[in-house]
Amino acid sequence: MVLFLLLPRSEFATIESVGFWTVGVLVLIGAVVESARGIALSTTVTLLVPVDGRDKANGRVGLVNGLSFAVTSVFSGLSVGRLGMAWTFVIAVALTLVSLLHLWTVRIPEPEIVHADGVPKPVDFGAAWAAIIAVPGLVALIVFSTFNNLLGGVFTALMDPYGLTLVSVEAWGLIWGAVSFGFMIGGVWVARFGLGTRPLRALLLANVLMWMIGVFFTLRENIWLTGVGILLWMTIMPIAEAAEQTVLQRVVPYEKQGRVFGLAMAVELAASPISAFLVGPLAQFVLIPYLNSAEGKAAWTWLLGDGQARGIAAVFVLVGVIGLAATLLALASRPYRTLTAAYADAPAAS
Repeated sequence: MVLFLLLPRSEFATIESVGFWTVGVLVLIGAVVESARGIALSTTVTLLVPVDGRDKANGRVGLVNGLSFAVTSVFSGLSVGRLGMAWTFVIAVALTLVSLLHLWTVRIPEPEIVHADGVPKPVDFGAAWAAIIAVPGLVALIVFSTFNNLLGGVFTALMDPYGLTLVSVEAWGLIWGAVSFGFMIGGVWVARFGLGTRPLRALLLANVLMWMIGVFFTLRENIWLTGVGILLWMTIMPIAEAAEQTVLQRVVPYEKQGRVFGLAMAVELAASPISAFLVGPLAQFVLIPYLNSAEGKAAWTWLLGDGQARGIAAVFVLVGVIGLAATLLALASRPYRTLTAAYADAPAAS
């Protein structure tokens, strides 16, 4: 914020400017800190909540995260558009300071820091990996989540270009603000009803529904079909996330959870930008021209309908089918049964 207020606006107007890249690096550092917050939040649920209530607690976490996402989606755009970047920075920093002051008043009952193997190194991937392979089936869960994120990166790369072929930028922003309330709906559901005694099964069934939505929500160029599909996707997502966290909080000893959550998050999140980087050129230079050609229309109009974004829709359908097939295979796999048994046999992490 200080940098933005002190330097002239021209310093941020071009991609070649030092100010532009400095702010970009600072935002990237903030994203790294946000990841650390997520790790700490999941571990804190283990510390504060008894094992029987962790699924509902994770649902409440999803509710709060969904509310923040919805509010941010709407008000950040309004703030930038109406007040400008300077006031947006000031408001963001002020609210961050308020949240820090609130955290100062929160007391967590952890009289001493418990380490699994003595004082850990600042970065110890070996210990994190050892903690992961010690749980039967956990590697398979992380691989599954990584593959899901790899496929999800396709939606990250192409969702905005697809939506902007249907509606204006302003309307698309308002739609995202509205459908993001699905996060809260899903979080409320988990907080109210929990995940049952088999959260891993809940995770995979949630993924089945999400990939089915991914197959169907762009089969026609209709903003209502797409909007409802995104809303349903976002409603189910907190259920899947709460289920994964509930499994990890049970099968991984508390003193090792920070390492495991950190390594798992690093691997899983690395997959999404890779696919986002690769699929954009594929869609732009191969699929979109083909689906717009006479040959492509003749071959695929029966499935994808007519419109200018049928190439992107084809990518969504293909990715959805792959994700659905992978999830159904996971439901029938040995690692699924192994990890389910490990969850049932694991003591409450404390």
